[in-house]
Amino acid sequence: MDYFSERSNPFYDRTSNNEIIKMQRLNPEQLNNMTGLEYILLHVQEPILYVIRKQHRHSSTQVTPLADFYIIAGVVYQAPDLGSVINARLLNTLSNLESAFDEAKSYSRYHPSKGYSWEFKNQEEIDKAKAKEKKKKEEPSSLFQRQRVDILLTEWAKKHPPKYTAAPQADKQQDENKEQIKLEMKTEKSETASQSSHTSSRGPAEKKPRLR
Repeated sequence: MDYFSERSNPFYDRTSNNEIIKMQRLNPEQLNNMTGLEYILLHVQEPILYVIRKQHRHSSTQVTPLADFYIIAGVVYQAPDLGSVINARLLNTLSNLESAFDEAKSYSRYHPSKGYSWEFKNQEEIDKAKAKEKKKKEEPSSLFQRQRVDILLTEWAKKHPPKYTAAPQADKQQDENKEQIKLEMKTEKSETASQSSHTSSRGPAEKKPRLR
């Protein structure tokens, strides 16, 4: 506060309560019992940053902030208010957008048969770069990369082994029924073959006389 209250500081008001206490050599705590304009030390970040607030004291518990000042490397600056910061940012954004639109407009071309098109100054360089990227081949993987991939795959296979699902019971039953049908068909064929061979060995059947 002593540095801020020097005569070389244009932001310091000589009619403030701080100047009265300084002239009368009173205790700085007496500011809380006074009313009017005063300065207080709001924030300290030694050894480079100090924030001082200018405020109007109405009572010991009621104050109205008026302005903030910060000291960086021995130089006093006045902090801008929120409205000034927003206005400055908006103006900066609008100026950048306007310049971007003007530049984009300068690249547009119109032809009666083709219509609108874009013609950039570095279009040839962009086309050459794209052609180089297409021609560029992918580099093969190194031995270290392949070994690392193999190690990771084996670790994942150990942690998550494949699951084998058993065949459903209905499929097994169908297979058994098919095998049984095949066996029955084979036995029937063998029986018919044996019967036919037995009848052929007896010879032709004898004819009985017809009764009149």
